[in-house]
Formats: sequence, C-alpha cells, structure tokens
Amino acid sequence: MTALPLTGAPVALKLRAETEQNINALRRRGVVPGLAVVVATDNEATLWYVRSIARAAEKAGVNCAVVDLGPEARTEEITDALARLNADESTHGIILQTPLPPGVDADELMAGISADKDIDGANPVSLGRLSVGLEAFAPATARAVVEILEHYQVPVTGRHVTVVGRSAVVGKPLLQLLLQRDATVTVCHSRSRPLERYTREAEIVVAAVGRPGLVTGDHVRPEAVVIDVGTNVSESGELVGDVEPLSTAEVASALTPVPGGVGTVTTALLVLHTTQAALQLSEAMPSSRVVRAGSPS
Repeated sequence: MTALPLTGAPVALKLRAETEQNINALRRRGVVPGLAVVVATDNEATLWYVRSIARAAEKAGVNCAVVDLGPEARTEEITDALARLNADESTHGIILQTPLPPGVDADELMAGISADKDIDGANPVSLGRLSVGLEAFAPATARAVVEILEHYQVPVTGRHVTVVGRSAVVGKPLLQLLLQRDATVTVCHSRSRPLERYTREAEIVVAAVGRPGLVTGDHVRPEAVVIDVGTNVSESGELVGDVEPLSTAEVASALTPVPGGVGTVTTALLVLHTTQAALQLSEAMPSSRVVRAGSPS
C-alpha cells in the first residue's frame, strides 16, 4: 500500500482565492495590506520558511517587510521593533519568528504584539480567546492542519487524534481546534514514552516536534492518516519533516509531504490573515486617515 499524498497546493489555492477577494476589497478602500516578519536568528530552516512567506505575500499583492535583527539581538531591540510595527498604520500583520536568541523570553515578547495585528496567533491573549472559542487569529500552522483535513474530507468528529508536540505554536492551539470539532485528542511530548503506545492508537497522527524522522511506519496503525508538520534541514541541505516518509507510506492511508504539504498551507493562511486584519483595521480607521490610492500620504 502507498499512502495518498495530501498535498497542500489545492488547499492553498482555495485560500488564495479568498485572499484575492480581500485584496480587491482593500483596493477599493485605497489600502495596501502590509505584513512584517521580525527575525532574530540564523537558523537555516527558519530563514527558508521566512523567505517562503515573503514570496507568497508579494505574489498575492501584500507588502512584506522582513525585519532581520540578527542572531545576537537583545530583548530591548526586539521590543522596540515590535512597538514600531504596532504603531505603523501601513503594517497590518506582525509575525515574531522563532527561535529567538538565547536568554530572550519569547513569551514576554509575543505579548507585545498588538492583538489586532497578531496574524499568527502568538499573543497569549489570542491563544486564550482561541481556547474558549472566541474570535482570534489561530496560529497558522495549527489551522493549516485543520484546513488540510477538511479539504480532503478526513473526518475528525469522534475520532482519536494524537498530536506529537505541545508547543504554543502548533500542539496546544491544534488541541483546541480539534476539540472544537469534537475529536478525542492525545497530546504527546518528550516524556510520553514509548511514543508508539500513543500514536498507534490514533486514527490521525500529527507530528510537530522538529525532529527529523521521529515518526516511522512502526509508530502508526494501518490506514491511519499522518500529518507531518516538521520542517527540518538535513545535512545535505534538503528540507525534511518529522515523519520518515518511506516506511510510513507503507502503513498509512494518507500522508502530507515535506515540502509541499502543511507549510504551503501555512504561508497561504498567513497572507490571508494579513488581509483579514487589514480589512478589520481599515474599518476601524477614520476615513480621513485612510490613504487613498493615488493620493499623497
């Protein structure tokens, strides 16, 4: 048996169509949506991801500024950059990309992103609202998993899903999104041993740890659906996931590829979220402060 590849391209295509509608609505208001990505690392996998966001944004007609502060950036420098972007009316979406330099408190800094511009659901306020079912931007990677499952009509209601990884970026918010859809969810972490005890019970397995080849065919039950969230750079410079694809594809019924799976949908969602934030912010802005196309700023 060879697992069905759950590619992200058709899912992203649908999201881009919604983005285009938003862009057209913003254009009628004379607004160009703006996204800023703050980076303070030289991690190659992270930089690859940021470049993919920038390409997707520019292709859609969203201005994207990568604010590279370097791997030695201090907390104060990152705080100041976020404050400037919060105050900048041409910036509608802000991402603080991890990892951050040693000694820098990511949680404290995420709280400094304006909730209105928190298009990747990183602010604790956004995560709290998500956890109780209130409106907020969900972390894009967590939402991408759900979008893929829904697009390929993989039912989650009443089914057992095991999520490997408990980060605030994927694992924890994905737990909330799956619970809202009436799934039964097990969340695993570094002390969940043996891992296969939990993954082999699940009808859907989501791997989101950042360890190449962590999940193999021995970890999944026959006919399981496997979603690989991992983005790791191998020694040869290739992008690989958390799932060992060859052995897993022999057991699973469906598997997302890396690259070309969750990451493709994630970048499309970040661009979509930016346009949604721009629409919300432009509605709240007095008309005299909206810069019309062709008029002086």
